[in-house]
Amino acid sequence: MATPDVHVRVCEQELLRYDLEIKALIQDITECDGPQSKLTEVNTDVKKHFHNLRLRIQDFERMAMEQDKESDKQALLSQVEGHRKQMLSNQTAWRKANLASKLSIDKMEKQALLNGAVRQRKMTKKGLAQNASDITENLMSISRMMAQQVQQSEETITTIATSSRTIQETNEEFKAMTGTIQLGRKLITKYNRRELTDKLLIFLALALFFATVLYILKKRLFPFL
Repeated sequence: MATPDVHVRVCEQELLRYDLEIKALIQDITECDGPQSKLTEVNTDVKKHFHNLRLRIQDFERMAMEQDKESDKQALLSQVEGHRKQMLSNQTAWRKANLASKLSIDKMEKQALLNGAVRQRKMTKKGLAQNASDITENLMSISRMMAQQVQQSEETITTIATSSRTIQETNEEFKAMTGTIQLGRKLITKYNRRELTDKLLIFLALALFFATVLYILKKRLFPFL
């Protein structure tokens, strides 16, 4: 019976170890402050431990039923019942720890959302104020640019008007010069005509002079003709 006793003691030690590990995990759940994924991960580990504990309790019960002595059998079955009660107690504590942890995480997440909403609202107000300031500055900048454009347009119009007057005055001067040139041309033409007349008169006077001289010479030299 030495070998069965060793198996019983090993099984008892494993049951004790699973019980202590489950209690430690339940404590982790109680102290868990999020996130939800971390709580889910711990619960998955707890489920595995409960599954292994349940299997070891069944093994322990089977070993109890295999005892030759009725007294040993009843003693081990009593321990089996005790382990099952302890497992049920741990399951109850596990559910309570989960409930408390979920409530705590939900509260913290709601508070975080509320704080985030408040910060977002503050940032939104600040952003709106900044946007309003930027829009005002842009409008002022546009107004200044429009004023500069108007001033430049006025200067351009003034320059065009001045240039127009200058062109008009130049045109009048050109007209006056054209009249003067035309008058000069007429005078030159008149003078040219007069010069031609004078030359013709001088030629006629010379012709008359030479004709008179020839007539006098003829009368003196050839009186019989």
